[in-house]
Formats: sequence, structure tokens, C-alpha cells
Amino acid sequence: MVTMSDQVTTIEPMSLAQIAQEHGDGFSEREVVFEVKDLAVEYSGNAAIREVSLDVYKNSVTAFIGPSGCGKSTFIRCFNRMNDLVPGARVHGDVLYRGKDLYAADVDPVEVRRRIGMVFQKPNPFPKSIYDNIAFGPRVLNLKGSLDERVERALRQAALWDEVSNRLKESALGLSGGQQQRLCIARCLAVEPDVILMDEPASALDPISTTRIEDLMHELKRQYTIVIVTHNMQQAARVADMTAFFSVDVAPDGNKRTGILVEYDRTSKIFTTPADKRTEDYVTGRFG
Repeated sequence: MVTMSDQVTTIEPMSLAQIAQEHGDGFSEREVVFEVKDLAVEYSGNAAIREVSLDVYKNSVTAFIGPSGCGKSTFIRCFNRMNDLVPGARVHGDVLYRGKDLYAADVDPVEVRRRIGMVFQKPNPFPKSIYDNIAFGPRVLNLKGSLDERVERALRQAALWDEVSNRLKESALGLSGGQQQRLCIARCLAVEPDVILMDEPASALDPISTTRIEDLMHELKRQYTIVIVTHNMQQAARVADMTAFFSVDVAPDGNKRTGILVEYDRTSKIFTTPADKRTEDYVTGRFG
């Protein structure tokens, strides 16, 4: 089903050029957090994405854009092995995290997901108090230190403390949609991850809540590496340092559709002077 967030409107390149800032310079000198080489994912033998190679840099926001069905969400789930939980899913190629193969036999996927947290499209607070939502991860992982301090720190980092500090024992389900999404971000931060993955984190939110999430990304990248999937090209232009454009390769018989990486570069270049015409056609709204 196509939603409003799936629709691509016609946008003049200069309007995105004015949004996209030159915040991708010097990335060749930055530390590489993820190195992806010839990645392919298949579900029950059907290829979802193939031949994807790119680097993700420390303390940056990297955005994945592209039409529905091009494998963006499949790809982002490879970074913390969420595809392991999908029956019939198989991952080929290499995903190196700080030089370590994430799919090596001796790697614990639970530890991977602690270090590489994820925030989903729809807020998913637990049916518990605000406090217990944030404290859940540290309790399960038996993390040391004051739990109260950890909860407060995570809520402050997620720009939510001032709004909920006097009702921490109340149900998280009573929060607004935007507050619930920031709560989910705080829950992720409470276990001290290194990377935060966000799969369309603002697609279900109103414009004001979306702005708060985007502002939060700018703050969080000082301490964390962030990777997002978004259908909103203006959002990618506003928040991302690097942007990868994915598209769909359709088999001659029309029966097989496989996601492919078309272009990956500084966000300002993707939206102003892309190297591939397919990228230009997408960011100018000629197809979507």
C-alpha cells in the first residue's frame, strides 16, 4: 500500500541544494565504522539486494533514499543482523564493523544489537512506565552504575526529560506519537550503543515532531554514528552528511525486482550534481 511518505513530489534541484549543506567534506579522513563489500540479501532464494558496497563514517548521518521496494530497509537491517530473525533470509558478502566481520561465527548477534541500536518507523514503547521503558535494556544486560542516572541521561539526550521528568511512573503509552518516538530513541541510548540505525523514524509523525527528531539527529551525531532510511528527500538533505541512492533492477521478463545501489556520495553532491542520471531523475521527481 502506498502511503503519503512513499510519494515523491517534483522538486527543483536548487531547492534541495539550498537545504543540503556542505557537511560532507573531509570524509576520506574520517574513521570508517562500517565497511560493506559486495553485499547481497535473499529471502527464500529471491534476491532483495545485490552487489552493495559502501563505507559509513564515524560521527556522521548517512541516509539511504530510493523508491519503495529497492531494499533500503533490508540493507539497514544488515548492520545489526536483524535479518537473522527473518525466516529464509540469507546474507552474502561482508559487513565489517570497525574491521570485524559482523557475520563471523564467533560474533554474538545480541551484543551486535546492543552496540548497534535500532529505532523503527512506528514508535513501539513497551506497555510499561516511562521509567521502566528506559531501564529495560540496562536491567536485562545487567549494566553497572546508577539506573536512575542512566534513565535521566538517556531522556536528556533524547530531548524528552523536561517533558516527562514529573511523570516517569506513568504509562509510556500515554505519550504523544512524537514523544513515543523520542522515548524509543532514549531506550536505545540507555544501553550506550556506538551506532543508531533509524528506519524512517519520522514518517508517521507530524511536522513539528519530525523537526524535533531531525534536530535530535544533529545533536546525537556528536557522540554517535547514525544511519537512516527515509522517503523524504528534504529530510535527507537537511540531516545527512552522506547519501546513498538505491533503485530497482527489473528482470527482462518483469518477474524479478532486485534492489541495487546506484550512487553514494556527499549529500550536497547527490542533490545538486549527481554522477548518475538515474539519481538525477529521482531527486528531481521524474520517477519515484
